[in-house]
Amino acid sequence: MKKKNLTVFNVISVIIFILISLIMLIPIYKVLVDSFDLKTAYGMRLLPKQFGLDGYISVFTNPTLFQPFLISCVTTIAGTFAGLAISTLGAYVLIQWKMPGRKLLANFLLFTMIFNGGMIPTYLVMKTLGLTNTLWVVILLPAINVYNLVLMRNFFEGIPASLFESAEIDGCSPMGTFFKIVLPLSKAALTAIGLMFAVQYWNDYTNYKLYITNENLYNFQMKLRSLIMGSDLPSAVGSATENTIKNAAVIVAILPFVIIYPFCQKYFISGVNIGAVKE
Repeated sequence: MKKKNLTVFNVISVIIFILISLIMLIPIYKVLVDSFDLKTAYGMRLLPKQFGLDGYISVFTNPTLFQPFLISCVTTIAGTFAGLAISTLGAYVLIQWKMPGRKLLANFLLFTMIFNGGMIPTYLVMKTLGLTNTLWVVILLPAINVYNLVLMRNFFEGIPASLFESAEIDGCSPMGTFFKIVLPLSKAALTAIGLMFAVQYWNDYTNYKLYITNENLYNFQMKLRSLIMGSDLPSAVGSATENTIKNAAVIVAILPFVIIYPFCQKYFISGVNIGAVKE
């Protein structure tokens, strides 16, 4: 086995990545420790001074947080499927080499990545369509993501052309080829882009702030903001303090993807690399 030569660049790179990792992990660790600490603390502690689960119990048993959490789950699942449907179908259209105007359509989509109507025109369009103050606006609007569509198109272009020709010879329709050949071969890309959509929907705050004024339709992130600001704090259970409840709510907000990501990491890395790199 050949030994890897240590260079100044490699050493500096490792140090920089360690520092970046610490910058990201230390705040999360503090929030995690404070979420179990029943004593209000304003400083960094390695372990809770008084360990307890009352903060999490206060979050999970509070009825005002259950509906926003459910809305976040519903919009994330529905939006992810909508985004994947639009991205995969749009990408499949763009790899139809014989389709007239294919390059014009591709350039038009790329143009929208640089220039768009802006916040106010988009709001006026959503209002005219009657989507404001409905969950449809926060599901459909982020689903149209040209960047993810381009990644999916690049992945589809890596599928051997012989497979499409074989399917056509066997009498398979274009949509049959899409469902029977393209999608089964695109599990890595679907997982990677699906995870991007899911994170975007779960962490969505801006669209709710812009298009929804009905508090009954707020997601967990909106309620989390109100909780952190102290205007909508759940009633404490047991010995939980205000600080404990706030930190517990933050951990609850990030926990789903902390659990999901390790299972998707392999597909996420391979999917993004294949879709983003063209030979």
